[in-house]
Amino acid sequence: MSRTPFGRPGPSRRTVLRGLTVAGATVVGFDAGTRSWAASGEARTAGLRGTPRLDGTLVTDDASLTAASDDYGHLVHRRPLAVLRPGSVRDVAAMVRFCARHGIPVAARGQGHSPSGQAQVRGGLVVETAPLAAICALGPDSATVTVGAGAKWSDVVRATLAHGLTPPVFTDYLELSVGGTLSVGGIGGQAHRYGVQVDNVTALRVVTGAGEPVRCSPTRRPDLFHAVLAGLGQCGIIVEATLRLVRAPRTVRHYLLTYDDLGTYVEDQRALVEEDRFDYVGGQVFADARGKFRTYTMEVVAYGPPAGPEPDDAALLRGLRHDPAHAQIADLDYYAFLDRIAPAVAALKESGAWTFAHPWLNLLLPGDHAAELSAPVLDALTPAALGPGVIQLYPIRRDRLTSPLFRTPDDPVPYLFDVLGAVPPDDTAAVRRALATNRAAYEAAAAVGGTQYPVGCVPFDLTDWRTQFGSAWPQLAAAKRTYDPHGILTPGQGIF
Repeated sequence: MSRTPFGRPGPSRRTVLRGLTVAGATVVGFDAGTRSWAASGEARTAGLRGTPRLDGTLVTDDASLTAASDDYGHLVHRRPLAVLRPGSVRDVAAMVRFCARHGIPVAARGQGHSPSGQAQVRGGLVVETAPLAAICALGPDSATVTVGAGAKWSDVVRATLAHGLTPPVFTDYLELSVGGTLSVGGIGGQAHRYGVQVDNVTALRVVTGAGEPVRCSPTRRPDLFHAVLAGLGQCGIIVEATLRLVRAPRTVRHYLLTYDDLGTYVEDQRALVEEDRFDYVGGQVFADARGKFRTYTMEVVAYGPPAGPEPDDAALLRGLRHDPAHAQIADLDYYAFLDRIAPAVAALKESGAWTFAHPWLNLLLPGDHAAELSAPVLDALTPAALGPGVIQLYPIRRDRLTSPLFRTPDDPVPYLFDVLGAVPPDDTAAVRRALATNRAAYEAAAAVGGTQYPVGCVPFDLTDWRTQFGSAWPQLAAAKRTYDPHGILTPGQGIF
């Protein structure tokens, strides 16, 4: 078996499965008349279309199709015809070409963490990117790493930390795939300094909607490069990405600072990112003793050597208006900080709450309106409606963003506002209320230039998508025509 420079096993042509198999039988073709895959031994029809020879497997068993018709939201269920588990990038290209010829819609699925069917496809092909998880090589100057789209961010950072390096930006949950977060943006508390994850990609390998494998970058096929990053899977399937790296700290100083006034909390956060005082700036909102969401906790982090100097508490906290009696300060191992929500995730899985429905609200608010837009949502929210969920409110800096399809308000310091609720999946009334609340909150934000961070559950129509992309809409539409001429890619987003 081959080995990557990180010591992780790479695929071997002698060990990958060849051909297309389903429940022990070989798939011999696609029946255009019945819109189904035909296996060996089944009756042939005149409409049978032969399938390509693959290194991986194409499955149509009930368990695989059922899994691919669900996601972390547990709200939308679109059943595909088949699931591809590729043994190579060539498999992805071959199957997308096949699907393009026969009008079969295609969607890529990483860790299945979408909450509203974004990576599902009714009557089509789901491409699981998890097998494409190799962490291939550090760049010659140790400033980049090339990884498969199915690699999880936890695996990427563990591999790069062995070299004292790290990707600069992480979402708070590390068990997401690289391809998945790069398709939407990838926001984290480091974004005020480095931009979001898509702003830290130097090159991509993509399979277009025509089934063409293409390498692209800011200087090589830049129209495709910029249409795929935060492009919601409309113009190509990411199969490999080259990511920028920076020096990693060994330890970090982690601060939790409590506020009881929303306006003060927002103003202090804004000052911190404008001054670039901390390496990480985040924050959450909690219910107080009366069940009102009026306790605001700023989460800020300063990196230690070799990424930064020894943190100076007095200098870092100077001028902040938090309640010092409730401040919590701790030194953490860098990876422990990045993976700090792992115990909470484990508890949710243990309790069964991980399988709850997740009618999430994810907005980007103009900084000047962050308090006034979030306050009505928070005032109307109850602990029962949030369930075992989380509320986030923190700023990023627009001047650090370079990807045109990552849409934010025209404000120097936009705020991410997430209400990540969780309700029992059979409580349909609670889901309906949450979706209605999400829509109302989006409309209030859009009226003053706010946008959706498109990983949640805000009901959108075609007009909403054009508003969302704004001046970038012509660019996305042109790239869609060029790189997905048959219009088969990622229909679950409902954009075209």
